[in-house]
Amino acid sequence: MKKVLLFVALVATIGFASCTNKQAEAEKARLDSLAEVARLDSIAAVEQAKADSIAAAAAAADTLAQPAEKVEVK
Repeated sequence: MKKVLLFVALVATIGFASCTNKQAEAEKARLDSLAEVARLDSIAAVEQAKADSIAAAAAAADTLAQPAEKVEVK
């Protein structure tokens, strides 16, 4: 009887150990996925900032290139 109980306890321990490992792997995969999404969001934000900066520089260059209005003196 002791051997049967010891065997059941051993099987239960191995079962818990394997489930815990799978849960840890799943949690690590989830965290890695979230980190990748955050990295891609950061890259997108930098690209958007560069595009906005280029657009602002182009708009400023357009304003500088416009000829001054003629002022008539009467």
